[in-house]
Amino acid sequence: MAERVILMEKEFISHSENETAAIAERLAEISKQGDVWALHGTLGMGKSVFARAFIKTLTDVDEVPSPTFTLVQTYQTPIFNIYHYDLYRLKDAAEIFELGVEEAFFEGVSLVEWPEKMGSFTPRNMWNLYITANNDVRHIKIVTDDKEKEARLANV
Repeated sequence: MAERVILMEKEFISHSENETAAIAERLAEISKQGDVWALHGTLGMGKSVFARAFIKTLTDVDEVPSPTFTLVQTYQTPIFNIYHYDLYRLKDAAEIFELGVEEAFFEGVSLVEWPEKMGSFTPRNMWNLYITANNDVRHIKIVTDDKEKEARLANV
């Protein structure tokens, strides 16, 4: 199998939840139907903060609960649905199909917390967002290997 080549990495620095939310808002604005955002990071890194701000940017909802127990929450926009997945509690990667990922990944925009739980079912053409911490500072790195996504990310 050929190795995938990373075309672009872009890193943002966040000093607060508000700054993380502002980054999410900017990235939401470049999203389009079929985008899957894989949100990587350990507990407490800000994945849910990012997802809430992203969703609020594209919808008129006031409250965005974490899908920790429901595993998926769906939100409507005028153009597509947003699917917010929290896969932390999955026991087996194949369980993702019970959550409707095939339709969501094709027809909507998906935010996936704990994407490593998808195992070998992980889509090939995702946005990979990595959140790491250094003291109170969050490093948010976006990685893509797709030329069209690279062009969209270059404008953020």
